[in-house]
Amino acid sequence: MTPNAPPPRAGIPVLEYLQRQLDGTLAEGDVTHMRYPTAISRLLGFRIVAIGEAMAAVELDADAALHGNQQGTVHGGLLCELADAAIGTAHSTLMQESESFASIDLSATFLRPVWRERLRAHAWAAHRGRTISHYRCEIQREDGKVVASIASAVMTLRGEGAQGR
Repeated sequence: MTPNAPPPRAGIPVLEYLQRQLDGTLAEGDVTHMRYPTAISRLLGFRIVAIGEAMAAVELDADAALHGNQQGTVHGGLLCELADAAIGTAHSTLMQESESFASIDLSATFLRPVWRERLRAHAWAAHRGRTISHYRCEIQREDGKVVASIASAVMTLRGEGAQGR
C-alpha cells in the first residue's frame, strides 16, 4: 500500500449497501459480498425500489410485446422470476459475509392477466428460520390490484455450503 493511498474498504452488509444504493449515497468503493445488480435483473430490467430487513420491492415495466406468451399476455414465468428476484433480494438482506442462500420451492397463483403494466413485486419474510425461511410475495399493477401471489422457501447456506454460490 502506498503512503497516501486510502485504506482498503471492508465489505458492508447487504442491507446497508442496498439502502445506500437506493438513496444515492453509495460511494464508488462501497462493496458487499453479494452481486448487485444481478445479471438477470440487468437483463430483464428489474429495479429495486424499496428495501428493509427481510423485505424488498422490485419493479418491472412489463410489456406483452417483449415478454409475451402464446395468448398475447405477459408470460407467467416472467412474473415468477420477478417474484423470485424480490424474494432473493429480501433474503439477501439477512446474509452475513460467510453465508449464501438457495430458493428451494416456489408456488405461484396467477390472478389477472397482464398486457402492459408497471409491476411491483413486494416480498417479505412470513417466517424466518435459522436454515429455512418462508416468504410471501404479491405482484401488483399500478392501480394496486394483485396480479400474482407467490410463496417461496429459501434455504440459508453456511460455511463450505455457501462457498462459490
